[in-house]
Amino acid sequence: MALGLAAKKEIVAEIEEVASRALSVAVAEYRGMEVHELTDLRNKAREQGVFLKVVRNTLAKRGLADSKFADMDSALVGPLIYGFSIEAPGGAARLFKDFAKTNDKLNVTALSIGSGLLGPEKLDAVASLPTRDEALAKLLATFKAPAEKFVRTINEVPGKFVRVLAAIKEEK
Repeated sequence: MALGLAAKKEIVAEIEEVASRALSVAVAEYRGMEVHELTDLRNKAREQGVFLKVVRNTLAKRGLADSKFADMDSALVGPLIYGFSIEAPGGAARLFKDFAKTNDKLNVTALSIGSGLLGPEKLDAVASLPTRDEALAKLLATFKAPAEKFVRTINEVPGKFVRVLAAIKEEK
């Protein structure tokens, strides 16, 4: 069905808006997938905070043109499904990687985390990026030992301070 100019503008505006708040984007060719498979993929995407969209590549190029994902222009060829990671930088890559394990018709063609176009060989690296909570937990784990020592020192300081004051009084 042909899209009118107003509908095309809406799609471009939607892609611009989503790209402006996305942490990364992954595109995959979905040729040969059946409707129930795409529905399953969309349901999983919704659960994982990934925005999925099947859109004409010319409209996607316009929507991504002024975003940090403008470098994907050359990779937007063929029937593609776009996955925008909203909550975690590796969300869309992880979704596509996991789904492709059970469906060989989904083939990731390109990825971007806003710092250049990445090929499908980088799927594992992008999919393994930690979520916000995982990153915070790792950060806190690195501070655990120094933080414990700091708290112990703070707790010991008042006792030491009292002993130092007592020693000063005895000297007088």
